[in-house]
Amino acid sequence: MRTTFMANANNIERKWYVVDAAGKTLGRLSTEVATLLRGKHKPTFTPHVDTGDNVIIINAEKIELTGNKLNDKIYYRHSQFPGGLKSRTALEMRTNYPTKMLELAIKGMLPKGSLGRQMFKKLHVYAGSEHPHQAQQPEVYELRG
Repeated sequence: MRTTFMANANNIERKWYVVDAAGKTLGRLSTEVATLLRGKHKPTFTPHVDTGDNVIIINAEKIELTGNKLNDKIYYRHSQFPGGLKSRTALEMRTNYPTKMLELAIKGMLPKGSLGRQMFKKLHVYAGSEHPHQAQQPEVYELRG
């Protein structure tokens, strides 16, 4: 009788990938990175276990948005005090906080709860083309499409 494979901490192999965000669209890049972080690209994917890989994103400041989203898309946050709603356009986010823009997009695509927070810790986003993870010998990941 065959049993269904269930991944656990003992049989998970994690890789390191480098993704270059220069000239890529925000949403299309985010979906592929979220897939890598979850581990859905592996045949050993198990929904309730973090089977994903570590992902390094470089050149976050060169991310593209289609249409007029640079001016129309607005990021909101609230201080939980009356009148504490703050907002920034996508152009402000890309110029001042390019890493935050990518992190917010990817975090929204991960599961909610402790499993999603654990997966999110394996994401490393850098505005420039340099990163301090050379010792992990990351592979270059080419995006589909």
